[in-house]
Amino acid sequence: MRRGILLIIPALLAGCDGRHNWLASAGAEAQRVEDLFWVLLLGAAAIWSLVIGAAVYAHRRQVDPSLETQARRFILWGGAVFPTVVVGALLVWGLVILRDITADEGDLTVRVDGERWWWRVIYETPEGDVITANEIRLPVDRTALFRLTADDVIHSFWVPALGGKMDMIPGRETTLALTPIQTGNWGGLCAEYCGGAHALMRFDAIVMEQEAFDTWLAAQAVPAQIADDDRGFEIFQEEGCGACHTIRGTDAQGPVGPDLTHLAAREKLGAGIYDMTPETMARWVTDTHEMKPDIDMPPYPDLQGDRLDRLVAFLMSLD
Repeated sequence: MRRGILLIIPALLAGCDGRHNWLASAGAEAQRVEDLFWVLLLGAAAIWSLVIGAAVYAHRRQVDPSLETQARRFILWGGAVFPTVVVGALLVWGLVILRDITADEGDLTVRVDGERWWWRVIYETPEGDVITANEIRLPVDRTALFRLTADDVIHSFWVPALGGKMDMIPGRETTLALTPIQTGNWGGLCAEYCGGAHALMRFDAIVMEQEAFDTWLAAQAVPAQIADDDRGFEIFQEEGCGACHTIRGTDAQGPVGPDLTHLAAREKLGAGIYDMTPETMARWVTDTHEMKPDIDMPPYPDLQGDRLDRLVAFLMSLD
């Protein structure tokens, strides 16, 4: 029995490591949730110890009718008044945290639409919307207000290291405020089962210094620069890709799939699943459903040889 417990403990601790670590506290909101967690954990441990201790004491003590009045007081204060006060205080604390993370303003506004099974990301700027997908970049020490909705079913937006999760509901907008306090690449995911590829619906949340973020956002706002005789783009259009995907600055204005204007500038492919390399891009085009089952994008297994190479080269040039 003891050996089994010793084997379980490392497995449990391993869940507190990595990019999706909700105890990493790389955001102000995550820090507050973590503080609440430790208070609840320590309080629960103290109450459990008190209850077990009282039960052991009562079991070993001789019955004494003269102590009945004290026992009734103990039950009243320890079993009714104390839990009511503690639970009430924790409820108020939790509601204050909820109020703060569902604020209605921030230094930056980002709209995120949960799709099957990827993320449409729109930065609101004074010069207009900047659209990207499956990757969110944020400036450090600035509060980002996320306006969240869903296209089809309920999703749940969660960057564990930065803050709490928030449901994304079709036909309704919810809000979430995140204030990163540490630079780095943190993992985000959908925390509400939403169908077939739910486990593969992820994204990178990259926290940058303000100057680097401003430079990145300005680059994202620029339309794609494509030569008139780019054979890869011609193949892209011939295969009908432009009916689903948008490449700003071209005739490809499809509204269905992710915006590809600066596709190769993203670190991951397939909504946070695969590294952005020419090899994975080629597999994504030809073996789409093997790499991510149930998505709407059809595979193109017959696209091979020089034609595939040119298409991949074109897609990898969209940076």
